[in-house]
Amino acid sequence: MASRRELKKNVNYIAGELFAECLLSGMTSKANKEKADEILTQILVMQDEFISRISHTEPGNVKGFYKKFRSDFNAKVDEIVDAITKLN
Repeated sequence: MASRRELKKNVNYIAGELFAECLLSGMTSKANKEKADEILTQILVMQDEFISRISHTEPGNVKGFYKKFRSDFNAKVDEIVDAITKLN
């Protein structure tokens, strides 16, 4: 299992990449500017939520906690990627 520090770095990296992708997609058309702003806010909230979850691990069920964390994180990232692709 990766350390919490590594996991936080990975979450920050993925959130940064999603943020940059959304910025570029939002800049291409003015009609989608409001939707892009909503997605950018969603990315920042997602980043804060998952960093906070890493800091407060459940004692006693660590393996199950990180398994659920991974599935929730992947689902949220997929949701954001789908929203970004709909901008174009």
